[in-house]
Amino acid sequence: MGRNKEMLLQDRVIFLTGGSTGIGWECAVAYAAEGARVALVARNGKGAADAAAELGPEHLGFSCDVSIDSDVQSAIQKTLDRYGRLDAVHNNAGIGAPLKPLHETSDEEWESLFRINLKGILHTTRHAFPALVESKGCILNTSSLVGEIGQENHAAYTATKGGMNALTKSMAVDYARHGIRVNVVCPAGTWTPMLRQWCSGQPSPNLAARYLDEIHALGYCPEGDVIADACVYLLSNMARFVTGHIMHVSGGAELGYRRLLAI
Repeated sequence: MGRNKEMLLQDRVIFLTGGSTGIGWECAVAYAAEGARVALVARNGKGAADAAAELGPEHLGFSCDVSIDSDVQSAIQKTLDRYGRLDAVHNNAGIGAPLKPLHETSDEEWESLFRINLKGILHTTRHAFPALVESKGCILNTSSLVGEIGQENHAAYTATKGGMNALTKSMAVDYARHGIRVNVVCPAGTWTPMLRQWCSGQPSPNLAARYLDEIHALGYCPEGDVIADACVYLLSNMARFVTGHIMHVSGGAELGYRRLLAI
């Protein structure tokens, strides 16, 4: 009789922010399928609870605003109280607005982006660090290819993602002595509710969808499951000697990202 394949994340406890929709939800599904127990948090507490219930009773879902330190402290403690350990933190929560050049960006818009996209990582790391030292766990950050190559009319957002990429490298150096790996995943276009909403709001939604396919060298804009597969790898023992890595999961978009769509 054949031996059952061991699941890549068997019995791992993963704290996942922004896990109720989009890429975060795809990651939650993939982590659970590989044997992990997921503490899934989002600002929408009902959405997080419903998502966790869909995964199964061994998973946890509740409200947490990563920009508020006390929220994160409480969420990490709830996770430890439930499971008694923590093996990974996946910093996936983020916002993308506003879509404008830097000089048109307000102080409030700038600060909101940095509080959620970057300061949230400070908060989760601060409160999860002791547990991650004990488990020799890992940290994964969801960035974007635009943090590497830039993007028109998205200056403040790209600044947060470029900062996240640099932050990941410094964290990897700081925490290697504790056996903690830190990596970052960089999608290009990925079909999420947010991207579909953007696409439907364009003057020609069909042309916008075609453009999103064309910017990827592999010829299509993927669903979030392709990002989730890469995240499973980075959190698993298969990536046990990978740290400080900026992983493009982009279908080669950086090879032709600025290519104009032939009309």
